[in-house]
Amino acid sequence: MAEAKMNPGTLLTTCFVMLLLSASGYAQVRWDSNGSRVSFILQQMQKAQLDAPTVPYQVTRDYRLFGGNDSSPNSEVIAEVDYSPSEGKSYEIQKQSGSKRGEDVVHRVLQHEVEMAQSKNSAQSAIDPSNYSFDYLGETKLDGNPCYLLGLSPKRKDTELLQGKAWVDQKSFQIRRIQGQMVKNPSWFLKRVDVTIDFSEIGDSWLETRVEAVADVRLIGSQTLRSETLDAHVGESLIAKNVRNEERVPRRKARRHTTIPATAIVPMDSSH
Repeated sequence: MAEAKMNPGTLLTTCFVMLLLSASGYAQVRWDSNGSRVSFILQQMQKAQLDAPTVPYQVTRDYRLFGGNDSSPNSEVIAEVDYSPSEGKSYEIQKQSGSKRGEDVVHRVLQHEVEMAQSKNSAQSAIDPSNYSFDYLGETKLDGNPCYLLGLSPKRKDTELLQGKAWVDQKSFQIRRIQGQMVKNPSWFLKRVDVTIDFSEIGDSWLETRVEAVADVRLIGSQTLRSETLDAHVGESLIAKNVRNEERVPRRKARRHTTIPATAIVPMDSSH
């Protein structure tokens, strides 16, 4: 899956509706129906996407692969992901420990992310009316942030789409969380894949900060891949820092990987 600013609302075609905003930035709306609520939210999501600046960034992620009900990972991978508006996305594996299969899985996940970042592919997973039908499920809070909760129903069976829910921030109209089940498994070996993706505002960008993919794999059983952003550079500044200094890996110029040797157990393009 791509970052929030790359996926949601990129190709919405509905017209903008001018609405007054309160001083706090929250929309004051009289709802006539669930349909009008969804229409308003989608319109504001589109506006938020169009207004968001496109800036380069660099993130370091920690990937951990768990088998069954294991509380400790059998593999851990540290990877750096770089994005440039002019050059696209690239990545580099910086550190690996435990089972080699974890590194193979992360390679596949990141290669798929590189491909999906291309403009011709990003629309395939966009949270917009070309891919989904929406239901208004009410208002809720996520980590203390007021959100609109939308139900997501894919319009086609596609490995890039989820049957589930989206948490839309009431102030920014950016997506804070997507959660659901893949409507089409990319491989016969996968019986079911459940995915949760969290996004946060880092500097001038909304970036993916946590992912959990739980796959029911034939012959192997349940496998879980979790990733967490350890630090992030947006422009020239280090915005987030969660990892201890002694665990840091020196930064090197990222390179694009093209050879992916293993079968992934997490969402990816079925052509791999």
